[in-house]
Amino acid sequence: MEQKQQKIVFFGGPSTGKTTIIQELKNRGFYCMDEISRQVTREAQEKGIDQLFLTEPLLFSEMLLSGRENQFIQAEKSAEKIVFFDRGIPEVFGYMDYLKTEYPLIFIEKSRQYRYDKIFYFPIWQEIYESDNERYESIEEAQRIDKFLINAYTKLEYRISTVPFGSVEERADYILNSIKK
Repeated sequence: MEQKQQKIVFFGGPSTGKTTIIQELKNRGFYCMDEISRQVTREAQEKGIDQLFLTEPLLFSEMLLSGRENQFIQAEKSAEKIVFFDRGIPEVFGYMDYLKTEYPLIFIEKSRQYRYDKIFYFPIWQEIYESDNERYESIEEAQRIDKFLINAYTKLEYRISTVPFGSVEERADYILNSIKK
């Protein structure tokens, strides 16, 4: 019997180490889907919109929803047994809830339609937190966002595993050992 593909999401507030672990897993030969919000932000900045997420949150979120849906479909078409995602579809409506911005039901419907197999939560870690051109939130804002993201996955009845603090190698090993169980 052929093994079902495992789709594994990393989520958490900004600057919690998700992308660093994605890179580590890529270095170890795993198939990973990159976070697309930075790409959407950079493209908007090239068009003169400094923070599309803040000025047009619904448009930004629609672009993210489309991109993450495409990533999910791309993963399903691959022959990979394990696919890691740097953020998942439910975070789109989680961020919208954080902004108190109304959004169409399609955001929830797509989150229910495209289900992940395992969810790894990266908690806020003050020691590694930093902001940059695309990540503008303060640590306090990141902590508030974090709560809305947890709520999004909880609302969809996902079982969430928390990634402990540690070195990049330790965190990657923890995840890999957890998915073998």
